[in-house]
Amino acid sequence: MKEVRVIELFAGVGGFRVGLEKADKDFFKTVWANQWEPATKVQHAAMVYEKNFGQGSVSNVDINSVPVEDIPDHDMLVGGFPCQDYSVASTLSRSKGIEGKKGILWWAIYNILVKKGAKAPSLLLLENVDRLLLSPAKQRGRDFAIILECLNEQGYIVEWRVINAADYGMPQKRRRTYICAYKKGTPVADGFTTPNDWIQNSGIFAKAFPIECDRDLTSLDAHILSDARKDRLVDITENFNRKGGDSPFKKAGLMIDGVAYSTDANPVFKGAPIYLRDCLVRGENRPADIESFYIPDDQMERWRYFKGSKREERTRPDGFKYFYTEGAMDFPDSIDKPARTIITSEGGKSPDRCRHAIEDETGRIRRLTPVELEHINMFPSNWTECKGVDNGKRAFLMGNALVCGIVTKIGEELEKRLKAE
Repeated sequence: MKEVRVIELFAGVGGFRVGLEKADKDFFKTVWANQWEPATKVQHAAMVYEKNFGQGSVSNVDINSVPVEDIPDHDMLVGGFPCQDYSVASTLSRSKGIEGKKGILWWAIYNILVKKGAKAPSLLLLENVDRLLLSPAKQRGRDFAIILECLNEQGYIVEWRVINAADYGMPQKRRRTYICAYKKGTPVADGFTTPNDWIQNSGIFAKAFPIECDRDLTSLDAHILSDARKDRLVDITENFNRKGGDSPFKKAGLMIDGVAYSTDANPVFKGAPIYLRDCLVRGENRPADIESFYIPDDQMERWRYFKGSKREERTRPDGFKYFYTEGAMDFPDSIDKPARTIITSEGGKSPDRCRHAIEDETGRIRRLTPVELEHINMFPSNWTECKGVDNGKRAFLMGNALVCGIVTKIGEELEKRLKAE
């Protein structure tokens, strides 16, 4: 195979494209991309995408309004389909899952696969929060079971892995669910061995991100298959894990012919890790407005409060009293570790528990700059620098992004197999 034509959905600022092009820019060719944020009038992510990849490089409209026939034929579909309804930003019991306003965008992917028919992509690479495997609270795992069945229906073998980037030497503790799907009868799928061997030794994830498994695979056919109904998607929606309990989907797994196999796994990494200190800008590389990132002395005590341990009596609006507790966090953050997960509120100036605060070479404590946040996600420097996009929004965009190095490793493994054909 000389090249892979890629489309990037829910593209954000182009993390999948950056990762794949770092693997091999001449092999992975993005032929179309779509990015649309319905909650904002100014489309900052699309602006950054176009700044980096050229005018007209991204379709900036609601994906559901795009006729599938207008989407170029492609070999690979990639995307971090929006995860707000699965996110830890909302408690699991309040999460609407795949039925939520954002969760329904899964069906945009499904619609493309169905309507492309024989021209549907042979490869999919998708990303979501790790909570996807648990959603929704009353039928844990149901939403992921629906996604697996959608792909099974369209003739794909699917593997998934929950990957924490820091476990493989990358500079951020960012845990996400990655999904690879291979259409039967195409090169990667033709190399399939057995579920156990593929998950632990010979699969795409096994080669790119080695693991050790503590136990044998668990077959999940009882959770997914049902001979009583012809419409399996309806059956899963109504009956999957209806009695409640834990999700049957573990950190590593595979689905073939409607039967899923899953196991917990421990990461294996022997390289040299990248830490937060390796992502920092120093000396003349610091931005001209660096002074605005330093924490004023009169705010220091408030920062310590937010970062410290707490056990406080609080009262709900209905008068119910309870004790709120939380543990202490490093203040300042250690730079001799991977960064904590970047979230979308990283860019604010006010004291906050989740924002990073480091002691730099001057001995003063400051927040992270946009370029440092880009480095933590393994983007090139100044990737989000764009007219009309301020520092707070740049941080927000990195909070919504992925760690590009994960995609690069997967791309490198896919390329080996596709070029070997």
